[in-house]
Amino acid sequence: MTNFKPLKSTYLFLFLVFIFQLISCAQEPKPKLVSETNKQLVVKTGAAQTDRYLYFLQGKKVAIVGNQTSVIAKGRRQGEEKYFEHLVDSLLSLGIHIKTVFAPEHGFRGKADAGEMIKDGVDGKTGLPIVSLYGKHKKPSAKQLKGIDVVVFDIQDVGARFYTYISSLHYVMEACAELGIPLIILDRPNPNGHYVDGPVLELAHTSFVGMHKVPVVYGMTIGEYGQMINGEKWLENGIQCDLKVIPLKNYTHQTIYPLPIKPSPNLPNEKSINLYPSLCFFEGTNVSVGRGTDMQFQIYGSPFLTQKTFSFTPQSNESAKSPKFKNKTCYGEDLRSTERFSQLNLSYLIKAYQQNGSQEFFNPFFTKLAGTTHLQQQIEQGLTEKEIRKTWKKELAMFKVIRSKYLIYK
Repeated sequence: MTNFKPLKSTYLFLFLVFIFQLISCAQEPKPKLVSETNKQLVVKTGAAQTDRYLYFLQGKKVAIVGNQTSVIAKGRRQGEEKYFEHLVDSLLSLGIHIKTVFAPEHGFRGKADAGEMIKDGVDGKTGLPIVSLYGKHKKPSAKQLKGIDVVVFDIQDVGARFYTYISSLHYVMEACAELGIPLIILDRPNPNGHYVDGPVLELAHTSFVGMHKVPVVYGMTIGEYGQMINGEKWLENGIQCDLKVIPLKNYTHQTIYPLPIKPSPNLPNEKSINLYPSLCFFEGTNVSVGRGTDMQFQIYGSPFLTQKTFSFTPQSNESAKSPKFKNKTCYGEDLRSTERFSQLNLSYLIKAYQQNGSQEFFNPFFTKLAGTTHLQQQIEQGLTEKEIRKTWKKELAMFKVIRSKYLIYK
């Protein structure tokens, strides 16, 4: 009996400690697993979400508007970094009746040079007929769409007005609207979707490299852009298309999304895609943007520029059969180490104009690219980049109001 009280006190103390530990554990946040903490949400394209659009295609005669970017990521195979299945192959394997494939600029497999005439043909792998939407016939005809129940559009855009895939989208939407054929856009990220900038197109300068009253960089995915074409009634006679967009998952306009497949032969990497909206103006001048090298849209130069610190010599290759200044030494600037742009950069264009040793710098194509006569005039008058940018402000603000109505993503 003499040891009972101390023993009882000890048990009571241990019991209280145990209760305290239980309370403390309940109050502490549950530690996250390492895999949960470090897990990044993967962007999922519209094409990859087959379950969201397969229903609309089953039992239908389908036309696909696509190219080499119309793929679905399938993980990795032995000996390969990544494996992609083309949308056409995927749908055929699921029993979808694809009747026709329409191909935009650069062709179905994406190997044709910019501006090169694309001919109709047959896909060697599937035997499907390929109809070109580049050259004389940019819009699908009623004959080409005869018997088609639904059209699927799946092409990777890069977010610049003069990149012609949005013009192809316009004509496809118009043809579908005229014939009462539903159109499904499988959305893809815009690698330049994080900003809106540049002069807004003047309708007097409408062309295939600029069909709508939008700035050079419009900050929308191709699905959002299609909704804007429809909503603003930009199709012929204000008609509207029966349009459905399969949206992206885990995407915002600030998402950095490295394109898994180059969208066209002369945009080989992230740097070229980011510089493209700023450097494409050179296509309307006597300056090369590196076509005929492996640094396309990452450099610029000309035999006529006085700056001699960097040089390159364009030569024929798969991406440019007859590049500007073929076999001639061009002097200019290497931009491969620049920071990621979040606005148009006119400094290179202005600098090249000032260093030009030739009588001719601009050609008529420049106005089509700029969408206005003012930009050339402003550079010739010696305005600074800051002064030029001020002249865009009012129309950019007006466009952003229109754009906001059609955004799917933040």
